[in-house]
Amino acid sequence: MLTLLGLALLGLPRVVLHDLGLVHERTFVNLLLVVVPAAVWITVALAKRVPNPFLTLLAVGVIYGVLLALTHQLLWDVAFDEQPTLGGNLTDLAPGAQALILRFFAAISSLFTGVIVGVVAGLAAWGLTRLRP
Repeated sequence: MLTLLGLALLGLPRVVLHDLGLVHERTFVNLLLVVVPAAVWITVALAKRVPNPFLTLLAVGVIYGVLLALTHQLLWDVAFDEQPTLGGNLTDLAPGAQALILRFFAAISSLFTGVIVGVVAGLAAWGLTRLRP
């Protein structure tokens, strides 16, 4: 479990740096911070010859998603110069209700992102295990 947590923590530098506005989308540094953690996950799963790399990396992805959600929530006020608001029919909701809705869906999005990264890394590791003798 400690190894899974350690692997998931590899993705947090990008989250923190992005939320603090120090790393931006479509830059080489951002690309490295996105790709390297998942590559390390796959490498560790292959090197340790885990029995089921897909499930192992899915678990890492779920943990990463939880950490991602927590980090975004903690850095919410820092990440936004101006607090986001809802539009359309929801514009008239109280600011507190809007913040609650936005934070809830941001957390769901973070969890989903972690799961997707775990699925993609797990499938890659699983496929690579099929290639080795």
